[in-house]
Amino acid sequence: MELTGLRGQVAVVTGAARARGIGRDTAVVLAQSGCSVVVTGRKSSRLPEDEARSGWKGIHSVVEEIQAAGGKAAAFEGDLAVESEAQRLADFTASTFGPATILVNNAAANRGDDRQAVADLPLEAWHTVMNTNNDSVFLVSRAFARQMVTAGNGGSIVNISSIAGKVFGANTAAYASSKAAMQAITKVMCRELGPNNIRVNAICPGLIDTARMDDLKGQEGWHALVDRSSLGRAGEPIDIAWMVAFLCSEQARWISGQAINVDGGSVLEA
Repeated sequence: MELTGLRGQVAVVTGAARARGIGRDTAVVLAQSGCSVVVTGRKSSRLPEDEARSGWKGIHSVVEEIQAAGGKAAAFEGDLAVESEAQRLADFTASTFGPATILVNNAAANRGDDRQAVADLPLEAWHTVMNTNNDSVFLVSRAFARQMVTAGNGGSIVNISSIAGKVFGANTAAYASSKAAMQAITKVMCRELGPNNIRVNAICPGLIDTARMDDLKGQEGWHALVDRSSLGRAGEPIDIAWMVAFLCSEQARWISGQAINVDGGSVLEA
């Protein structure tokens, strides 16, 4: 069965700049399904050296990829943790393709010096994670919730959280807290926006083989995460992209307020 209800929708995908990432695959899958897509992400000047050397241009390469396949896409650069920039993204989307009906909050802080015990965690590292993972989700969600309500066409918001917001491993205080908060705002917005036929869900990926995780690959921590999966392997960005497409489709019209694990059976809940 083919997913329905996506053709003609206007989608926004944040955090789509990496060559091997959830954002890129999500934007491409939604475009293949008939959505017009606005992608956001870091400036190409801030991409890792290996991606820059390969000719990858971040969100501009994603737009070119979609357009080359006959789809519609546009790129937006801005700091979405800044209130005015989040609103500018909403305005840009409306003026380019019309009011958004799909929002995918995928932007996330880089893995950094936040991965340490609370007793040793610098306040700056805490703020960096919270600023990117929570402030941007709040500001972007608020801007597009207003836009969706005003347009009156319903919609779907998908927040990319993490199983880290459920299992709370040591040395992950900032990251786990930010992802748990993302699940909380998902459920609150579900209550608030349901009367407007706007569904809000979160996806909680397990270990996904993205560029963001390259520093961990091959290390003991990587193998431990692989071993935790019932399927015995890491997932791929496309696994998350397919779930996003489903949650935004007509087939998921009765699903809202959920934080769905897509993790190869790593976290088993009653």
